[in-house]
Amino acid sequence: MKHRYMPMTEQNRQDMLKTIGVKDIEELFSEIPASVRYQGRLPLAEPLAEPELVKHMKRLANKNASFDTHVSFLGAGVYEHYIPSVVGHVISRSEFYTAYTPYQPEISQGELQAMFEFQTMICQLTGMDVANSSMYDGSTALAEAASMASAITKLKKIVISRAVHPEAREILHTNAKGLGLEIIEIDTHNGVTDIEALSKASDEQTAAVVVQSPNFFGAIEDLAEIEKIAHAHKGLFVVSTNPLSLGLLKPPGEYAADIVVGDAQPLGIGASFGGPHCGFFTTTKKYMRRIPGRIVGQTVDEDGVRGFVLTLQAREQHIRRDKATSNICSNQALNAIAAAVYMSALGKQGIKEVAERNFHKAHYASKRLSQVRGVEIVSTSPFFNEFVMKLSRPVSEMNEELLAHGILGGYDLSRDYPELKQHMLVAITEMRTKEEMDHFADVLEGLL
Repeated sequence: MKHRYMPMTEQNRQDMLKTIGVKDIEELFSEIPASVRYQGRLPLAEPLAEPELVKHMKRLANKNASFDTHVSFLGAGVYEHYIPSVVGHVISRSEFYTAYTPYQPEISQGELQAMFEFQTMICQLTGMDVANSSMYDGSTALAEAASMASAITKLKKIVISRAVHPEAREILHTNAKGLGLEIIEIDTHNGVTDIEALSKASDEQTAAVVVQSPNFFGAIEDLAEIEKIAHAHKGLFVVSTNPLSLGLLKPPGEYAADIVVGDAQPLGIGASFGGPHCGFFTTTKKYMRRIPGRIVGQTVDEDGVRGFVLTLQAREQHIRRDKATSNICSNQALNAIAAAVYMSALGKQGIKEVAERNFHKAHYASKRLSQVRGVEIVSTSPFFNEFVMKLSRPVSEMNEELLAHGILGGYDLSRDYPELKQHMLVAITEMRTKEEMDHFADVLEGLL
């Protein structure tokens, strides 16, 4: 039969042991003291033939609750959006799928151009001048923005809203320990950043003011007012955003943001049980030489033919220790290309239409759920495709019962915000139908 891999034979083992110069496995590990070696046979099941193994793994996989088996109202940073079939077709091509580092531009023009197109479209969405060719995810992009702001201003204080994604704040705190940054978190009021508290915390020692809009609760922040606070003492204004929302909302670049970051997952990248995804990082021309990661530039060769190269940074820049702009020297090029294909397939009008559907469907769901006894919609600020509701029972209990009805409930906010007990963050994308939202409301009413 055909194998997906080449199985190991006993002759293979003997040949390798002979080449190493030992007679058996025991002699191979003889330098490891017997007192620290596991004695006996590991309690593992007997090996299976490949056909039986494939069936076994499929049975295990079928136990998962997925978008194929359940209707999802879970977002909190990872969303179920429709992915056009062309996305998978393009990124499955070997020249993209197996490529990694395009340091030889003469043989990497296809990948370099695709990365360049990603940068261009991200700049158009965010209203910024320069984008890199992706980062690991939105959370690490935000942490890099804070460290870049500190390097530019030579200051150590970062003021960040608690309405920024909890995981992004955790990563920022982790990075801050090594960089010696002081992180000041600002509470929220009515689901958005407390402007008065933000203003009081920002001073001449502040390297950056960091907010997210739409924020973790789905609410849209007052970027115009926050920009004044960020720049009042010459600090940088950093905005994290959902790129799909920018098909509908005014881009952060038009609010004089200095750095705009986010996760490109909503742009044609599957949820995939949490990753891998793709972060984007944009800034102004003034700071483009400080940008972490890779940048692809467009140029012409000696014959005047258009070409693409990695620019502004050489690989050596990433191994210069304390002189490097960042210790991130890799990227998520394949997922960045997926996002580029998605944006190309939909076009400007398509992105706008998808954003509008997310907005209108979320507002329908909010209105419908507000009619359910035991549900209180607490989102009073304008929101995009997520909102917060308070239940009369614990969210963890509700989500267990919703699973039995084929529904993935919203995110339990008490996991990250102890003061928000019995509060659920509900996400609505273009994938949800009126019937599904009505059914969700009906099931909730029955359970409550």
